[in-house]
Amino acid sequence: MGIFGKIFTWWDGATLGTHWWAMRTGGEHVGTDAEGNKYYRKAAKESVPTGSYTQKEKRWVIYNGANDSSRVPSEWHGWLHGAFDDVPESHLPPAKIWEVDYTPNATGTAQAYRPQGALERGGKRAAADGDYEAWSPEG
Repeated sequence: MGIFGKIFTWWDGATLGTHWWAMRTGGEHVGTDAEGNKYYRKAAKESVPTGSYTQKEKRWVIYNGANDSSRVPSEWHGWLHGAFDDVPESHLPPAKIWEVDYTPNATGTAQAYRPQGALERGGKRAAADGDYEAWSPEG
């Protein structure tokens, strides 16, 4: 996409402004997932109540590719939302033999699931087999 794409677009990875903000705020890189997404945090200046809430550390992700939140694995999602304080590697059990690799959400793409009879597959559905009886108000 080039330098102009990084300046003006937000839908295909982080913009230059996002990278600049992450460096300027002094965010600490805490990890990278299997997809190449990078996770950062910045500690709160103070942990005293500010108004009606307590200020927490800021956590964010810079996507490797398209900005799609479904590309964040569940363990990193929990970390981003403060379910636990340590990075996910310290909370993960060993992988099971039956676990499959992560696949991104395909909704809205050419790889999306389209059932038989969907307009994108020609719109042909199976003929009724006689088990349908139309409702009538007199009956």
